[in-house]
Amino acid sequence: MNYPKTERGPVVETFFGEKVADPYRWLEADVRVDKKVAAWVDEQSTFTDAYLKGLPERAAFEKKLTNLFDFERYGLPVKAGKYLFFRHNTGLQNQSVLYVRNADGSGERRALIDPNGWAKDGATALDDWLPSPDGSKVAYSVQDGGTDWRSVKVIDVATGQVLADTIQHVKFSRLTWAGNDAVIYSRFPEPKAGEAFQAVSSNQSVWYHKLGTGQGEDRQLYATPDNPRLYHLAQVTHDQRWMVVSTSTGSEKGNAVGIAAVGRGEWTVRPLITSLSDEWTLVEGVGDQLWFITSMDAPRKKIMRVDLSGKEPVFTTVVPESAAVLDLASIVGDRLMLNYLRDVKAELRVSGLDGQGVTTVALPGIGSIAAVVGEPGDRQGYFAFSGFTQPATIYAFDAAKPASASVWEAPKLAFDPADFETQQVFYPSKDGTKIPMFIIRRKDLKGPVPTILYGYGGFNVSILPGYSPARLAWLQAGGAYAVANLRGGGEYGEAWHLAGKGPTKQNVFDDFIAGGEWLKANGVTSKDGLAVEGGSNGGLLVGAVVNQRPDLIAAAHPAVGVMDMLRFDKFTAGREWVFDYGFPEKEADWRLLRSYSPYHNVKAGTPYPAVLVTTADTDDRVVPGHSFKYAAALQAAGLGPKPQLIRIETRAGHGSGKPVSKQIEESADVFAFLAHWTGLTPKD
Repeated sequence: MNYPKTERGPVVETFFGEKVADPYRWLEADVRVDKKVAAWVDEQSTFTDAYLKGLPERAAFEKKLTNLFDFERYGLPVKAGKYLFFRHNTGLQNQSVLYVRNADGSGERRALIDPNGWAKDGATALDDWLPSPDGSKVAYSVQDGGTDWRSVKVIDVATGQVLADTIQHVKFSRLTWAGNDAVIYSRFPEPKAGEAFQAVSSNQSVWYHKLGTGQGEDRQLYATPDNPRLYHLAQVTHDQRWMVVSTSTGSEKGNAVGIAAVGRGEWTVRPLITSLSDEWTLVEGVGDQLWFITSMDAPRKKIMRVDLSGKEPVFTTVVPESAAVLDLASIVGDRLMLNYLRDVKAELRVSGLDGQGVTTVALPGIGSIAAVVGEPGDRQGYFAFSGFTQPATIYAFDAAKPASASVWEAPKLAFDPADFETQQVFYPSKDGTKIPMFIIRRKDLKGPVPTILYGYGGFNVSILPGYSPARLAWLQAGGAYAVANLRGGGEYGEAWHLAGKGPTKQNVFDDFIAGGEWLKANGVTSKDGLAVEGGSNGGLLVGAVVNQRPDLIAAAHPAVGVMDMLRFDKFTAGREWVFDYGFPEKEADWRLLRSYSPYHNVKAGTPYPAVLVTTADTDDRVVPGHSFKYAAALQAAGLGPKPQLIRIETRAGHGSGKPVSKQIEESADVFAFLAHWTGLTPKD
């Protein structure tokens, strides 16, 4: 193809005696402020848009996607005071609306926060939100254009009036209330002009904001200026007795824990857990007892209770490690709600706060639980269950008899989930390790069909069965979709994670390649019918596998990927990924990173699959320069007759907050591209 010209720069650097060219270093500059990069983006976008709009499959996918996104759906409700708060979307609203109604069911619901009027393009989103303990106010964060940066506002529930309080420079934070008139949050120093979307984020700290005051009057509660790379998240227990501060490196599995007896007016944070070796996630607190999920001496995790009533804390294991992986936990009424993963499928157990009297709640098939919400002392709880072909259904339950859970709100669908089937298989990887993989397809289609293989494989993240209207469009069109649960994730605990990070990262690529080979050998797809996709760390996966096995793949979609493994630590949050990838400044790690870095290992002159790289101009998690440089390298390498294109979304980031209209447009482009190069003609 006659691609737009990309200038090659003169950058050549020497690392550990090896010279490495970086001819597209100039594409790392911020597209929002650098005119040269902006011009390159405009040329690439014009070229790619013309190609994608000309694909004969696109119109059919856009129609399917519009129909599939157009369904009424609800988010998990949260009770506070006399109110119940929940999100709702009528279908094609760009952003879901936060509603409130009386918790006793009386009266009508009313819209409290509607972000759909915040921006003409729908790209300003309501992100996190949390009602005050008495339900009189809601603190909420606003995300603009997909950035990781947030601003925090507060709304009065009774009047619907947004208060004057505005909190800026918030990123990677949670919101928590101190009483009903103060908000605790995490922030970074104000970034220098022009550096907000690219500079490394350092010196996060925890702050206290009293409503009715300016942010300049906020009080710093916790910081580690001697170690600016640490991240801090604060949470106050439901009874306002304790503040718990979690301190981590961001991506390393372990965290330290600090506590403050705020119920006694003590705001000084004192250490509870000082090591970063193990994970400690607060479940909740009741009085002077705290419950944690921890990986200490339990790679599949367990529940420990910490008694703070004496001079020294007393640690007790109340729910020991089991064969399944403990994923989530909460306290509802006087019960522990425990969500486990057994072969990547949700299993919901219930026990007393002492871990005794364990029962299991029956779930409706293969799926996942997003969360179980409720609070100590109130038996009313809710959980959301979804599967690959079933959008989230909200269930209500009484904690004293959770087996009697009933549907609170169910999505209203224009298709029958029973028309599809989900199969789980376990295939051997290169070293013989059995890798689980879900395969979803229409029941009425037999024989090989064009198939997308999706993977992630990193950062202890578990890829669970969950619904995507975009993915269902591919299934409706007649394709199959496979999800491989690769090593590097958390599906089987810390051992699974360790088997795919740092020096064992190649296992992840081998697992993915073996999955593609299995799909062909077992008749799921044909010789020329395999597409691969993944996002973020999964974009790295796709880029690496395309380089290592271009012959295996017909089409590839690396989304918002980490493509330059020698410089990923130079931008925003990338410095924390060294704990999963390795340290580029260490020779052994550098040589490993160099061996699979997608940008540095494009095989010039080799026939490649069709590749559609996707990124966004406001992605400040994995900066778009990764994808810009990778796409430029592909286009310059002479990779055969199939196209290597880049699609660059505007006013969008790493994925969260993206309006429905942009999701439909992007998915129509991606699926039309993958369908065209795998031979899928969309069916009705």
